[in-house]
Parts: sequence; C-alpha cells; structure tokens
Amino acid sequence: MAGHGAQEHPHGADRLCAAGDRVYSRAVRRGRVPRRDAEPVPCLLELALLHPDPDDMDWLVPTSPQEVMTRLLRGVYDEVSASQRRVGSAVEAFEFYAGLGGRTTPSAGTEGTAIRVLDGLSRIQAAMDEATQACTAEVLTVQPGGIRREAELSEGLHRALALRGRGVRMRDLYTHVARHGQGLLNYLELMGDAVEARTLDEVIDRLILFDRTVAFVPANTDRTMALELRHPALVAYLVTVFERLWRLAIPLTAPLPDTGIEGISHREQSIAALLAEGHQDAVIAERLGISVRTARAHIARLSETLGAASRTQLGVRIAQVGLDGSPRSASAPVTLPDRGSPTAR
Repeated sequence: MAGHGAQEHPHGADRLCAAGDRVYSRAVRRGRVPRRDAEPVPCLLELALLHPDPDDMDWLVPTSPQEVMTRLLRGVYDEVSASQRRVGSAVEAFEFYAGLGGRTTPSAGTEGTAIRVLDGLSRIQAAMDEATQACTAEVLTVQPGGIRREAELSEGLHRALALRGRGVRMRDLYTHVARHGQGLLNYLELMGDAVEARTLDEVIDRLILFDRTVAFVPANTDRTMALELRHPALVAYLVTVFERLWRLAIPLTAPLPDTGIEGISHREQSIAALLAEGHQDAVIAERLGISVRTARAHIARLSETLGAASRTQLGVRIAQVGLDGSPRSASAPVTLPDRGSPTAR
C-alpha cells in the first residue's frame, strides 16, 4: 500500500498534493489527526510532515511548519541556482501553514521537538545521520546484547569513521560477553584512539548520545521504532546514567577481576548474584547478553562446584560463599562445600 501511495504522490514537501494539503492543514489546526486519516496520503509520513504521537500511536501529530521550512531550506540552498524557485515556493507554502497553528511556534533557537517518534528503519537511519553530521565533540553509546554481530558493527561504521575524521571522541559501553567478539576487537583497532570501550556484567538498553544535546533510544522490542530526545532534562538524566555506569565499568584492555573463589569464573559470579535475586534462566541470559543454553550450562557448573543438588540448595550455597553480593570479610576464607559429605548431596 505504501508503494502504491508513493506513486500517486510524486512531489516534495514544498508543494503538497491536494489530499496531503487537507490532512496536514487539519493536523496543524487540531494538533493531531487519527492515523487512518493519513493512509490515503503516505507522502505526509514519507516527508516527515506527520509522525506518531508518543502518547498514542493511533494518532499522528504534525511537525511544526517552522521546523519543516528550516529543514527544507537547508537542502534547498545547497542546490544553488537550480533550487531558487523551490525556495520561494517553500517559504510561501509554510508561511501559510504557520498561520493555521499559532500555538505550535517553537522557542527561539530550537529546531526540533523535545520527543520525536521515528517510525521505520529509514527514518531512524536518516535522523542518526543528521545527528552525526551535526556532532562536533562527543558521542556516548550503550550497546547491550553480548557479542556484537559483524552486520551491526558495519551498519554504523560510516558514521563512526566520519566522527573520527572530525576529531569527535567516542565512549562505548558493552557487556563483558562482548569481549569475546572478534568483530568488536577489529572495529576498535580500526578506530584507534577515537573510541574508548568499557564493559559491565549488564547494561541498560541501547542508548546513543550526541554532544549531550540529542539522544536516541529504542521505542519497541524489535527496534524498528526509536525516540529522538532533545529535551534538556531528559538528555541530562541519560548522560548521568551513562557516566555512573562508565565509572563502574572495566576498560576493555584490562582483565576482569578474579572472584577470589577457586573454580568460580567472573561470569558465574554474575549469574549467581542474579540467581540469588530470584531471576529465571531466560532473564539471566538476556541481562548478561548470553544464550539461555549458555546460562544453563554455567548454572549446572555452579551447582557442581558448590555441591548443590537442587535450585533451592544452590541458593543456600551461593549465600554461604558470598556470591549473592552480600558483604563478606576480606580476611574470611571461602570454603566450598565438601562434595563428598552427605550435606553436599
């Protein structure tokens, strides 16, 4: 249906079709329109004149005419003399729309809305490319999900290289599991000093921050929708979250700390702490960025090492040796249960 609609609306934002003009005018007057009203005019979504309402995805809200005009004119002026006719028509069109919705005038100096819903991968990529081009100093990212696939790393490589070329500094947070991915190691070697990476047992969902002024976060589980955040308070909060995680994280070039318990790896210590909190295998796997099968293999090894015959007994053993995160005296030796004793069976 989108393809069919696109063929019927072969125009740009500077001169809308009659149907698009009616729907966009109604949206500016009323503040929003039902999503179904825009189905006959897919041009409005393709041109980003309408976008989903963050509070109710069944409604679409208009991009302010002033913002549309600013965005359009930026591209128009780049086209030099051949674009002069389009400049005039764009200004005339959007001055008319601006008169329809006096309440939507943005504050001076602002170009985008505080929260914008990006519906579809193409919209997300376009917004990310725009933010990359505007970035001048710093990019902060949180990348969950364990080992990074080559396709994921390649997808954003052009942006990372562009940032490095302009001297932008990048800091990336991953889970400890990501250390085992050769693709990530190759990427960091390619980027050199431009990128600093650290890892944690678990991190928050994906987050990308440009110059501490705009942030991108997922808006659904399959990441086909995203939120572009420009509200200063929201962005400042996310920066604080990142900085606190960064201080807790371990540089990728440094080894993970020893658990101090023979036979217990760092990952198994993390799993033990999550087991002590009562989490199921699937939740543990997701939070640590590993497969459920791998998580269960580590749990089985924990049970064997600690001499636990059941999940309940495993919880007790975890608490006894201090793997649940409870304070334990540094001088107190950790004694694993004797698997030959009756209580260990």
